[in-house]
Amino acid sequence: MSQQDGMPNMQGDENTLPATIHRNEETVRNEFWPKLKKFLSRVPFAEKAVAAYYCAFDDDTPLRVKGVLLAALAYFIMPIDVVPDMIIGLGFTDDLTVLVTAYSLIHSHMKPEHIEKARETIERLRRGETPEDLTNS
Repeated sequence: MSQQDGMPNMQGDENTLPATIHRNEETVRNEFWPKLKKFLSRVPFAEKAVAAYYCAFDDDTPLRVKGVLLAALAYFIMPIDVVPDMIIGLGFTDDLTVLVTAYSLIHSHMKPEHIEKARETIERLRRGETPEDLTNS
């Protein structure tokens, strides 16, 4: 663990990332937007999830932060989790807990532009539009 922030030291370039991070990145790239669009009205933390997505795929975000965010977002996408997503009122509480925990660990790396872009994206999704990011990610 790093002495500075209590997080594992995962420094390195893209070629030295652990297989788990690569797998999470692939999962999030392919499945995040469809899941979010499907459950948008029932996901109270949608803005945080989208801001986390933008932070995770920002080239300036440190590798260890990307790892934490991708793991949290991959958990959100998983069809099987502690509390099934289909349970109205409770289904996303475990996803929220994981994402808020990750968010609190990396909050200093969350840029205002990630949050603003997330707000704009959520607004567009709620109007039934497809943000350009959905087709380009």
